[in-house]
Amino acid sequence: MSIPAPRQTSSYAVISLVAGILGWTLLPFLGSICAIIFGHMGRGEIRRSDGQMEGDGLAIAGLILGWLSVAMWVIGILLFIVFFGGLAWIAALNS
Repeated sequence: MSIPAPRQTSSYAVISLVAGILGWTLLPFLGSICAIIFGHMGRGEIRRSDGQMEGDGLAIAGLILGWLSVAMWVIGILLFIVFFGGLAWIAALNS
């Protein structure tokens, strides 16, 4: 009776998760972009491995963290533009 070899975890998936966490803490925008890139690379690597690799959950978690952070950045920038654009519009009306 042979023991099956343990499946290897995708390094890209681990990097994606770590970068996603860093995107919310120490490296706000750069970490999020890296999480998205490595998450997609990790999921592709896992799919191509024919069951020899695992870590799809890690890659998905990194992707979610990365995309949520990027979405928050976009919303924040849009709110900034709308707020200060509105202030400029009100100032122009009062002149």
